[in-house]
Amino acid sequence: MTRSPFGSPLLGGTDQDQRSLRIRVQGLLTVSLVLANIIGAAVVVVLQMVVIPGPGLDHRTWLVAAVGVPVYVVAAVAAGWIWGTRRALRVLRWSIDRRTPTAADRRATVRVPLRLTWMQGFLWGLATVLFTTAFAVLQPEQVITVAFTVGFTGIVVCAITYLLSEFALRPVAARAMAGEPPSRVYGAGVLLRMLLFWSLGTGVPVAGVLTVAVVALVRDHVTTRQLSVTVIVLAGIALVVGLLVMAINGRATVAPIRSVRDGLARVQRGQLDVEIPVYDGTELGLLQAGFNRMAAGLRERERIRDLFGRHVGRAVADDAVARGADFDGEVRDVAVIFVDLVGSTTLAATRPPAEVVDLLNRFFAVVVDEIDAHGGLVNKFVGDAALAVFGAPVPLPDHAGQALAAARAIAARLPLEVPELAAGIGVAAGPAVAGNIGDERRFEYTVIGDPVNEAARLTELAKSVPGHLVASARATEAADAEEAARWRTTDSVVLRGRTEATTVLVPA
Repeated sequence: MTRSPFGSPLLGGTDQDQRSLRIRVQGLLTVSLVLANIIGAAVVVVLQMVVIPGPGLDHRTWLVAAVGVPVYVVAAVAAGWIWGTRRALRVLRWSIDRRTPTAADRRATVRVPLRLTWMQGFLWGLATVLFTTAFAVLQPEQVITVAFTVGFTGIVVCAITYLLSEFALRPVAARAMAGEPPSRVYGAGVLLRMLLFWSLGTGVPVAGVLTVAVVALVRDHVTTRQLSVTVIVLAGIALVVGLLVMAINGRATVAPIRSVRDGLARVQRGQLDVEIPVYDGTELGLLQAGFNRMAAGLRERERIRDLFGRHVGRAVADDAVARGADFDGEVRDVAVIFVDLVGSTTLAATRPPAEVVDLLNRFFAVVVDEIDAHGGLVNKFVGDAALAVFGAPVPLPDHAGQALAAARAIAARLPLEVPELAAGIGVAAGPAVAGNIGDERRFEYTVIGDPVNEAARLTELAKSVPGHLVASARATEAADAEEAARWRTTDSVVLRGRTEATTVLVPA
């Protein structure tokens, strides 16, 4: 099951077009501000009419409350939409215009929820001052009730505004932070978010209980029934709203963590091209950005490893990753194949360079294919020749038999797949030193020893015999019986630069 990249289907996907994104963000922001103020108005009515015990409103104050509260809420919603939404859209203009965001654009985008919250705080703070002043003139005994209800309702509205606007802006925040992931917290952090949740789910109801207790002490006419109803209502609000707030808090916190967890699962399956959207401006956003940097580092490491393996061989690359640069020379029993073109000088002189390169690539493709298929390592390319090793750096069962089989396969394929070229192939086996040579600033893994020299000399001999493939007796003697039976002895030759005769074999 594929989860929404932003934690909710309402927010769309990462590939939505600009028009859809603008409509979605503008609509969600407007709904967020309207919904927050409607909830605030409802909270005012409930607190004033049901929760706070005390004398009822007289005719004049009732008229003021009945007219003033709806009018102010409508005015606050209108002001919030004009002031808040339009200002937010100006900040997000870079996204609508499809511009690359600047560093200032990124910071401003992530701080939009906090700015909308401060705007709502200002509007509800103004409402607290206005209604408290009006009730102080009209019905002074209601001042405490009004100040509490409007003031704490403002806290509720601010908390809801921040949470909903932060939710609505996740797709834009992800685009803002895509080019330059955050290296520090932008705007409100996890701590402030947790405080907002606490104030909404716990702080307001508990403060209401305290206020009721103070009112009951000041007003001696509060009945036990009124006090009981108030405490029951506030306790119910604390339980229900607290549960709802904790659920919202859990979703807001878990969504970024879940995206990182899903990304880690994909990396574990070998999908290193994964990149998750970074849409949270808190420490959770830093976690998302850190995952993307880690994935990018793994991709770069794998790219270097692949490039390294193409130059030195997969086996050498894997062993180097496991052991570091510790490739001190060690004596190993190895088998060596040396392949060299016949008439390479004439080839280069009579054909265009591009054609020569194409022929060489086709030639080496056959060589590499068969060497890899038989567990060997193409140690190096020397002009128009190739040196392959079997049994180092990774031990290989029946390394001599695998080398002989690979040599026969190469000799069979070259006339069919690259008929323009001919190559001599020599196979030898024996002990050799395998390890790094060079300076610590520039190593080369290779094998040095008599089998390498013998294979090179056998290659010269192979160019003048039918089939262009010969092997030494030591190679066939080290191979298993099935492979050794595929070769026959032809002659005993003292190769150039050697003092002892080498028994030469060709495929039977």
